Amino acid sequence: MIKKPLLYFLLICTINSEAYSQNIGSEKSGKTDLYDGIEFKMPVIQEPEIQDYVVNITDFGAVSGGRVLNTQAFADAIEDVTKKGGGKVVIPAGIWLTGPVILKSNLELYTEPGALIVFTKDKDQYPLVKTSFEGLNTWRCISPIYGKDVENIAFTGHGIWDGSGDAWRFVKKSKLTTSQWRELVASGGVLNDAGDEWFPSEQFRKAYNSSEMNVPLNLKTKEDFESVRDFLRPVMVSIQNSKRILIDGATFQNSPAWCIHPLIVEDLVVKNTTIRNPWYSQNGDGIDIESCKNVLIYNSNFDVGDDAICIKSGKDEQGRLRGIPCENLIIKNNIVYHGHGGVTVGSEMSGGVKNMHVSNCTFIGTDVGLRFKSNRGRGGVVEDIFISDIFMTDIPTYAISFNLYYGGQSVSELFADGGSITTSEKEPVTEETPQFKNISIRNISLKGAYQAVLLQGLPEMNLENVVLSDLTLEAENGFSVFDANGVKIKNVKLYTENERAIEIFNCKNIEINNLEYGFKSPKSITINGSDSEKIKLISSPNQKLKNFTSIGDEVRENEVTF
Repeated sequence: MIKKPLLYFLLICTINSEAYSQNIGSEKSGKTDLYDGIEFKMPVIQEPEIQDYVVNITDFGAVSGGRVLNTQAFADAIEDVTKKGGGKVVIPAGIWLTGPVILKSNLELYTEPGALIVFTKDKDQYPLVKTSFEGLNTWRCISPIYGKDVENIAFTGHGIWDGSGDAWRFVKKSKLTTSQWRELVASGGVLNDAGDEWFPSEQFRKAYNSSEMNVPLNLKTKEDFESVRDFLRPVMVSIQNSKRILIDGATFQNSPAWCIHPLIVEDLVVKNTTIRNPWYSQNGDGIDIESCKNVLIYNSNFDVGDDAICIKSGKDEQGRLRGIPCENLIIKNNIVYHGHGGVTVGSEMSGGVKNMHVSNCTFIGTDVGLRFKSNRGRGGVVEDIFISDIFMTDIPTYAISFNLYYGGQSVSELFADGGSITTSEKEPVTEETPQFKNISIRNISLKGAYQAVLLQGLPEMNLENVVLSDLTLEAENGFSVFDANGVKIKNVKLYTENERAIEIFNCKNIEINNLEYGFKSPKSITINGSDSEKIKLISSPNQKLKNFTSIGDEVRENEVTF
């Protein structure tokens, strides 16, 4: 791994600080540049307007200190403002232990500085509800913060919402130090047969072994799910089928599963927010935007155990039947300190994703930077994605990854198991075939990665119309482009440790123009695969790419031009 110079790190911090300050300043002046330069028609999102009626949870008997359960006080405060047509519930400084908080329309939850809301570890306080998780309809324990069919909801202030996630999650030994692992095992729970995974209970372990992606598949009734309720850990914030949601200023952390999960929400704004999960937290995503329309995420920080900013739209047949895409998204001015992906699309994208703008984001040490993932069986179309001005440092795997063979592991876990790039035989195209097309990625700075770019489509449904331009990339390895059609790579400065800059396999209509690279080997660029055709390499005045290109015998003559 290439080490990160301190000067470069400080430069990145300065760039983001200036961008953050400029945006905050423009917002205070009543103006915003959030919609400037957006490549698609994006409506201006209206934030919730909450009437001027204020109560304090202490008015309803809430007791600070973390020993008294304040579930009823929260419920009574929310009911009071609801009867008045809406208003603000203030949570003052202190430690407030509570069970689930149920949202109602026209509600603002304001946390004062010093407020810490801790959700109880008593799982009996979380009854089962019908919901969606991992893109599938199922039963789960109700979320610590739960709202369905609501409008005009705002989370504001400067406090912390803590989901007590360690009481719910299983843990892999590889993600803890030796002393942490010993302490965890000594606390109770059970281990798997190999002794390298810890579960909170035997019930959890049995359910885990019979589930797919954390969803039990062989259970039908609510009573069936009750028998494994210890396994049914919820997302921390679940807001479903709702409109005009604002999250502004607070910290959300330590969730049982995903941290924030807006599902079928229209007009969602997340700004000035911190989302944190322990890096060892399984399924500890930051925010999962699923089948939502009109979304802003900006000026926020993420430090999580799985993907940080995730875009989804349901899984397989259930996602296709729902048929609600995620669309009209602006993601700007965010920092991700840890996560499996900085910004991720998929793998549950069966309802489609379209019209997404991502810009001026920094990823520091995330497993992958920009991560697109799916698999056969999903179906769905991801299209019209525009990404620019991304700064990445110390990425352990791929800085930019399109993987249509996603199998549920992080890329680091995949590497550890000996897998990476996959190829397969062509299969028939059906409604279960996913498609990714019309994607622009430009103005990217990368300082340190295992590999700069992986573009991996399916032989029966290639990645289509992907443009990568104006990139400065420093990594151990360069580009791998497999089963793609219409890829343009232009204005790229590439610095790698190995001798290969670009490998191309079974690709069509590929153009490489103005690639700056320290060519030394006649195999710096390799082109293979009998389906490869119409590949154009445009040389610079100083370097003739033909001298550094190796073409496989199976590639038809005249399909590669210089």
